[in-house]
Formats: sequence, structure tokens, C-alpha cells
Amino acid sequence: MGSFGPIFLVFKKIRRIFRPRPRIQRDPHALRTNEFIRVPKVTLIDDAGENIGQIETWKALDIAKGKELDLVEVSPKAVPPVCKIMDYGKHQYQVSKQSRLSQARQKKVELKGIRIGLKTDGHDLNFKKNQADKFLSKGNKVKIELFLRGREKMHHDLARKNLEIFISQISTPHKTEEPIKRSPQGFNTIIAPE
Repeated sequence: MGSFGPIFLVFKKIRRIFRPRPRIQRDPHALRTNEFIRVPKVTLIDDAGENIGQIETWKALDIAKGKELDLVEVSPKAVPPVCKIMDYGKHQYQVSKQSRLSQARQKKVELKGIRIGLKTDGHDLNFKKNQADKFLSKGNKVKIELFLRGREKMHHDLARKNLEIFISQISTPHKTEEPIKRSPQGFNTIIAPE
């Protein structure tokens, strides 16, 4: 290290001390509760759903603590903000439960892939066609890729024609989501069930 060794270690230590601290990201959808509500007046709604009216924030906090519940800011953009007395933990549980249910109801569509070549045999093409039918009947999208190797890349028109013939042989009703387009390896397209 030489003569600069101790100085270097001191600067390294100073840098570590004065390093900017990472900011804690608050969830933008999270509601402010209790002492985090920093406005002088709020419009209060009690736990029964009745509108009490405009009241000082500290009085609203006292009412909420007297009922052993939380004061939650439900509409921060209103003037003054609207706050409701509720059990915040229970509210968070209900929101998470609803989001899980909505995610479970969503239909998950996967993109399945089928690769064929210019010289692929008829039996293999029939097998790949049956695979595409199976994927489409399950509600998945299918990406069909026709790969060209070496000198096959010179026969664009023949490759496109073979891909169109393969797609026309698929018996399950489908629609073309992406038209046949050129790629560096050959041609590809995406079809989806109707």
C-alpha cells in the first residue's frame, strides 16, 4: 500500500459513513392511518358509516382510540381529507383476499411453441399438427416457427407456402394473431383459439 495506505482507509471509512441511505418506498396504494395523518381537519365517517362532519384530526384520533379502532384516510385528495374509523388490519385482509380471488378468476393463456423445418416428414408434420390442435383446444396461443438451415434460406417462397399449408391443416378453429413474418432463422406466426 505504501504511504497512501492509511489515508485511503480513512477516506473509505468516511465514504461508508456518509453514503446516502436508500429511501424507503411507501406503497402508493397504502392508506395513511392514525398518527400518519398530518392535516389539521378531516371529514370523519364513523364505524357505522355515518358522516359526523368536519372535525380536528386529534379529536378524530381520540374517538377512534376510544372505540379501539384505527383512523384511516380513505380519500386523501378531498378538502379536507375524508377519514373513516375502521379496523385497518381487517380491511387489509379483505383487500388482499379480493385481489387473490380476482387473480384466480383470470384465465391464464400460455404461448406454446411448435417448430418445423422445410424438410420435415409428413408423419412428423401430422404429429405437430395434433400438438397444435391440443394446445388450441386448451385455450393456449401457439407460435409456429419454420426454421431454415443453410441453403434452405434461399427458398423463401417455398417456406412461406409450406407454413401456410401447415396452418390450413390445423382443424381446431383459430385466428391469426400475428401474420407470417420473416425472422433471421426462417418464418414464424402466432395463432390463437377463436
